[in-house]
Amino acid sequence: MKYMLLIYADPDGFAALKPAEAQAAMAGYNAFTEALEKENALVHSQRLKPAGEATTIHVENGRNKVLNGPYVETKEQLGGYYVIEAPDLDAALKWAARCPGSHHGSIEVRPVWEMR
Repeated sequence: MKYMLLIYADPDGFAALKPAEAQAAMAGYNAFTEALEKENALVHSQRLKPAGEATTIHVENGRNKVLNGPYVETKEQLGGYYVIEAPDLDAALKWAARCPGSHHGSIEVRPVWEMR
């Protein structure tokens, strides 16, 4: 079954890291990605640009309402995701706990509802 690991973190936290600390943090994500690949569990993964670069659209009464930036202000923002293949929720939760984001933010684990 596929699960999406949604990585939420305070974007200011990463921005405040010294270069060596940021490099070590990225090395942790690279190692996590390699572990998923080694176990043939990685389906897809991407890092997202900051929420300030987002555009939100809402259709109301047939008219588009466009908002630049995030729709709501929150301390933690969605910064990236992994789609993994795991036999069950327990296995997906074990992978989520290994993700570096679980140590400085939170990981939402959500089953993927496959449409086809």
